Amino acid sequence: MGIITNFSDLDLTKTYGYADYLLWQFQERVELINGFIFKMSPAPSMVHQRISNNVSYELNTYFKRKPCDVFVAPFDVRLPIPSAKNDATVVQPDLCIICDESKLDARGCNGTPDLMVEIISSNNSKHDVHTKFNLYQEAGVKEYWIIEPNDKIILVYTLVNCEFIGLKPQVEGENIKSLLFPELNIAVEDVFYKV
Repeated sequence: MGIITNFSDLDLTKTYGYADYLLWQFQERVELINGFIFKMSPAPSMVHQRISNNVSYELNTYFKRKPCDVFVAPFDVRLPIPSAKNDATVVQPDLCIICDESKLDARGCNGTPDLMVEIISSNNSKHDVHTKFNLYQEAGVKEYWIIEPNDKIILVYTLVNCEFIGLKPQVEGENIKSLLFPELNIAVEDVFYKV
């Protein structure tokens, strides 16, 4: 396969790997999940961007002098999925935290981040709530946050015995509870500031 410059030239019924993904030079943003292409929204909404910026600011402040790194989309994460062929899953979470520097390379993260954050939008809710939930659980992501802008709710899932266990939904007036980073203290209001 040579360089692909038009999304329409891809066969969406075929499975692909990371080597194929690197040859795609078209405008559309995509993720590769278990070898299959998932088209992403062309550009996040203003609300999505504000939430991403707010969470990024809080996480960067907390991790500033700690051995973990904060990354914001677009940032490729090549997830090791036991049930899929090697290098068949590349996602771009809204935010992720990586505490093992050996997983980082010039192209992004090659391995499982410690924390993944997805901000729900109307056109991707099923993908983030169902597909990515199962994917991140199988990959061994230690903690997964789902941020729901419409209801201003944050759902936190922690991996226990290879399964995500959900905490009580976090709402305005509360602080996000992270079992992975217990000293992390983010007010839910700060996540939804100016939204």
